[in-house]
Amino acid sequence: MTAYNTVFFDVDDTLFDFRQSELNALHNTFMEYKMPAGMADYHESYRKISQSLWEDLERGEIKLRELGIKRFKRLFTEHELETDAGLFSSSYLHNLGREAHLMPGAEELCQTLDFCRLAIITNGFTEVQHARIEGSPLAGMFEHIIVSEETGFQKPQTGIFDYAFAEMQLAGKEHVLMVGDSLASDIKGGSDYGIDTCWFNPNGKPNETNIQPTYEIRKLTELIEIVGK
Repeated sequence: MTAYNTVFFDVDDTLFDFRQSELNALHNTFMEYKMPAGMADYHESYRKISQSLWEDLERGEIKLRELGIKRFKRLFTEHELETDAGLFSSSYLHNLGREAHLMPGAEELCQTLDFCRLAIITNGFTEVQHARIEGSPLAGMFEHIIVSEETGFQKPQTGIFDYAFAEMQLAGKEHVLMVGDSLASDIKGGSDYGIDTCWFNPNGKPNETNIQPTYEIRKLTELIEIVGK
């Protein structure tokens, strides 16, 4: 008997390489807007602004659609650009949905865990996350793809886990595992909900928080042994 029969995965920087997806999508959007030097001139500013707003989102201080436009509005204001933030955001999200770059070992992991029930719990834009998963080699491998925007809750809020358990018709928590790269979102959310967690930490970052995962792995394929114990 396996220790876990249900595994919830985060998407970005867990199964998918979000950095590569973001870079490509931003580059393509800047090119659409006739800003060929956009990445060189504005990417570092954008990265800081976006990271700050995602942290605000996790704390429940802003809404997702507000974040989507506000990050570009702040960017364009900072650099005194007159580009329409709403239109730019729409183009960026469209381009992002076309970027499906897997992390090393992601496809092998999901194929090997075919004896488990697999599902996605991800914060993000519904159309983007569905498009990226469906356009990747992982398409069809998950029973449910649960995106925060659809549920009205985002990790680490317990509401998104309530939603996931209802969708999966799960009665107990002891054989369920949450896997993700974010201590503040994935691991805190799973721990607060009472399920075991696995922190995917490929770069060996120190854990300087009081959030303690059940497991920690450097490579995705290390999860196979954990789930199969």
